[in-house]
Amino acid sequence: MLNNWKKVKSKQVYSNPWISVEHHDVITPKNTEGIYGKVLFKNLAIGIIPLDTELNTWIVGQYRYTLNQYSWEIPMGGGPLHEDPLESAQRELREETGLTALQWDHIMTLHTSNCVTDEVGHIYIARSLTQGSTEFDETEDLSIRKLPFREVYNMVMDGTITDSISIAGILKLNVLLHKNRL
Repeated sequence: MLNNWKKVKSKQVYSNPWISVEHHDVITPKNTEGIYGKVLFKNLAIGIIPLDTELNTWIVGQYRYTLNQYSWEIPMGGGPLHEDPLESAQRELREETGLTALQWDHIMTLHTSNCVTDEVGHIYIARSLTQGSTEFDETEDLSIRKLPFREVYNMVMDGTITDSISIAGILKLNVLLHKNRL
């Protein structure tokens, strides 16, 4: 498909170590003048679903400042754009849960909110797990729960888990498990 948007000019209006924000003057697909705001992420979004041989998984809970509420999620974090997403996933799993894994399966690439941001996410399944020590970042005060995958799936279905990366990964894994593809 053709890009029928035309950028007239753009400028960066904000930047921090994680994101930058741009203001764009545009010509819309209907050939009218318009504006667009774009959030550019400086890291990839990385989500991991650890899965043991009994189909248990681990989720992490933390207070999310932007939402002003507590959130249960799969282990996740950011990975530098220049780094292999798998390396980022391995690091994030170890930091947030203390787990390391011998087997990794990339199950999904997604765009988190493509109407306003360029953020790309990668979701992995981690298996053949070994427990170690956590290494929380200074911004993390996490609770860790080990639960049967079916219970975590139910937390998505009843609205307890609302994070989009977690929901996408859990629903995809549920389909893969039912089709015996893992």
